[in-house]
Amino acid sequence: MMERKIRLIWDFRGPEAQRIAEHHSVHLKEFALKTDLEHEPCAAEQCAAYHSIAFMTVTEGDMHAVRDALKPHRAEVAG
Repeated sequence: MMERKIRLIWDFRGPEAQRIAEHHSVHLKEFALKTDLEHEPCAAEQCAAYHSIAFMTVTEGDMHAVRDALKPHRAEVAG
C-alpha cells in the first residue's frame, strides 16, 4: 500500500508575501537535497493579494521528522 502524501505549508502575509514564499521554497529545496529527503517539488503559490504559501510534499513516514525540523504552520493530505 502506498503511503499518503502530506503537504507541509508555511503561510506568509503582507505586500512582500509572494517574494518571501518564493525565497522560503528555495530553502525547502536545499533542505530536501541536504537530507536526501524523498519529496515532490517544493514551490510557492499566491493565494490572495497579501497571502502566499511555500510548501513541500513528503510521505507520511517522513512527515514527523520534517515537521519537527522545519516547523510548518500547517499541513494537509495532498490530493
